[in-house]
Amino acid sequence: MKNTNRIRQIAMPALLTLALLGTFSAWSQTPAAGAPGGATSAAPGKASRAQKHEDFVEKRIGEMRTQLKITDQQSQQWDTFAQTMRDNAEKAGQAFQDRAQKLSSMNADDAMKSYAAVSQLHADNMQKLAAAFSPLYAVLSDDQKKIADKLFRNEHAGRRHQSPHKHLPAAPAN
Repeated sequence: MKNTNRIRQIAMPALLTLALLGTFSAWSQTPAAGAPGGATSAAPGKASRAQKHEDFVEKRIGEMRTQLKITDQQSQQWDTFAQTMRDNAEKAGQAFQDRAQKLSSMNADDAMKSYAAVSQLHADNMQKLAAAFSPLYAVLSDDQKKIADKLFRNEHAGRRHQSPHKHLPAAPAN
């Protein structure tokens, strides 16, 4: 049982990244607004895929702020953390979109290098997110820390696979 859980912990990031590649490959097939050869990325009245991604990120940030019960005194640290989440999501989204656009013409060597670059970006983004979280965690109350501890542990790995945004912490089950 312990070996199975360990294998899941090791394999889950790779599987999530592969799932992300599939998600973002759909983005690459929709011309962006103002892109050469494409007028708009969505039908009138419907949000573009990029806008939906941005909305998802903002929703997660709002949910986390509510769950953590961030106070006005903690807003500066929270804002830094939230902006890091936004920046990471934007960089990752662009990287996946760029990779997806080129993937069909890549040979195996290029595809492997591209995957490694995306994986490195994810690792770099997680380092930035962890660095932004430390000052926030330092100003949380004991009750807030308990919530954060649950939120950021791998206790909710089953929910994580539902989100194609592994760079965002999964919401705890209610």
